[in-house]
Amino acid sequence: MTKSYQNYIGGTWVSGTSEIENRNPSDVSDLIGLYAQASANQLDQALDQARVAQAEWAATGIEKKYTVLMAIGTEMMARAEELGTLLAREEGKPLAEGKGEVYRAGQFFTYYAAETLRQMGDTADSTRPGIEIDVRREALGVVAIISPWNFPTATASWKIAPALCYGNAVVWKPANATPASAVALTEIIAKQDIPAGLFNLVMGAGSEIGQALVESPKIDGISFTGSVPVGKGIARAAIENLTKIQMEMGSKNALAVMDDADIDLAVAMAAGGAFGGTGQKCTASSRLVVHASIHDEFVEKLIKATQAMKVGHALDAGTQMGPAVSAQQLKENLAYVDLGKSEGAELVCGGARLEMPTEGFYMSPGVFVGATNQMQINREEMFAPLAAVIKVDSYAEALGTVNDTNFGLTAGIITSNLARATHFRRNARAGCVMVNLATAGTDYHVPFGGRGDSSYGSREQGSYAAEFYTSVKTAYISSGAPD
Repeated sequence: MTKSYQNYIGGTWVSGTSEIENRNPSDVSDLIGLYAQASANQLDQALDQARVAQAEWAATGIEKKYTVLMAIGTEMMARAEELGTLLAREEGKPLAEGKGEVYRAGQFFTYYAAETLRQMGDTADSTRPGIEIDVRREALGVVAIISPWNFPTATASWKIAPALCYGNAVVWKPANATPASAVALTEIIAKQDIPAGLFNLVMGAGSEIGQALVESPKIDGISFTGSVPVGKGIARAAIENLTKIQMEMGSKNALAVMDDADIDLAVAMAAGGAFGGTGQKCTASSRLVVHASIHDEFVEKLIKATQAMKVGHALDAGTQMGPAVSAQQLKENLAYVDLGKSEGAELVCGGARLEMPTEGFYMSPGVFVGATNQMQINREEMFAPLAAVIKVDSYAEALGTVNDTNFGLTAGIITSNLARATHFRRNARAGCVMVNLATAGTDYHVPFGGRGDSSYGSREQGSYAAEFYTSVKTAYISSGAPD
């Protein structure tokens, strides 16, 4: 019998008004479970209870907060194999990536456990005599967290952990494509000794529950990761209530490969960056900007590396690339293949739907050559295992091409020239810049975010997260003269 899973509201597991199926994209005959969809009334209850619980949590001592966050993170890391398998099963990323994501998510919680003990303020003397000033950060309040399906555990964790660390309550709406990972994380958080209502899981469609959440005057902040159109809609809703927002959205990341590059390294970084996670990463390198003098050799080796990638069931040993997350995503991926061809780019390998032993949403990773930076496939985020090679004649042209985008999340360069590496690091218009590394892959203790259409608001991760999850208070104290 298929198991049903509930929402978590006010410290209680509750059924919704309906349920959705969650199926394995590697094998659609594998029904993972049925997941409750919350009603607007249940969302309102969650928000009301979160407000009460937040006041209690904000007044809780920092050592208690440390203990709670450390327990969450420690359990997640200890269960990385189990929860990573579940994640891979429902999202389609290879098992190794699923386990790594869960372990990394645990590290976010242990990092922010330590941050609870590092919350230091500032002091100053006033310009007026006899007055002292202290500056401190206080919790923002009730935070709405809206997380995506491509990193269902890690992205949610790098939002939830700092929210709790700095004394906030959380109302979390995860992506409907990956509810199992959301329930698993919620079960761990629900075990902790925290006020009922401090953490709430409210599952539902973005157009219904998500929209109601961001429009609510009962929230103090919205942290969102998803597409640009949805992000702009959230921003419009938030401004009506002057709600603080933090958004990570689309990208069109470029990897520049220079004539002095180690070509084998460049191919490895390009293939890994473009096709890891089935290309369903906001940091994926879908634009490969390659110097003309090494272009042909690079393309030849990239084709071989791409064709050698093992596409298969996410849980099979040796799988390097799993299926797309859904039938709709696969349809969109294949549409971009057709679009690239219609624009005049040459598809030199891959880009086709694959038939596998199990029915799933499989396609082969694809490489375009003869592409220009003005083609639509190089202007829009495809979220597909597709990369387009753009030929350039100089470093200056490469940098210009990298920066010629409305986005600005990550950018990379492969070069052995220190001057070029330094100049690129300083002049690439992106929030994260990689030198001799893939554009995908970031650390958890430093800020993450981009420019342009990629990000809006303050940075995520590391100590920089405090900018969003707290409000600054400046206090003036006149103590008078001692007796």
